[in-house]
Amino acid sequence: MKNASLAYLLARLPIALSFFGHGLVRLPKLEKFSQWMMGLFQKSMLPTALVQPFSYVLPFAELLIGALLLVGLFTRQALVAGSVVILMLILGSCLLEEWQNVFVQMLYGLYLAGLLLFVEHDQYALNHRLRRRS
Repeated sequence: MKNASLAYLLARLPIALSFFGHGLVRLPKLEKFSQWMMGLFQKSMLPTALVQPFSYVLPFAELLIGALLLVGLFTRQALVAGSVVILMLILGSCLLEEWQNVFVQMLYGLYLAGLLLFVEHDQYALNHRLRRRS
């Protein structure tokens, strides 16, 4: 069982760092990131009224999801939230016809689903420590 728990930790941390890193580098340049995203979707069917708020929320969501996955707190909910973010990114990439991005985002989605499937092995997590104390 220890090998399964360690394997789960070693699988959880890369996706956690990816989400965390995406959010971390975008926050200091949030306005510039938002303008870039709005320019990207300017000729798509998505209205600016949807793109702009999403462009401001996305880095915070990525940072929070990444932080939760890093420490293993609310892991199940963070994996579901991460999957929802990935689904929205897939839709955006489809609307832009950025098929190579869709493929990468689908891999992220599969990775998150795999982690969710084996979440009971998340023994090296804050969730596990908090459950043991109660």
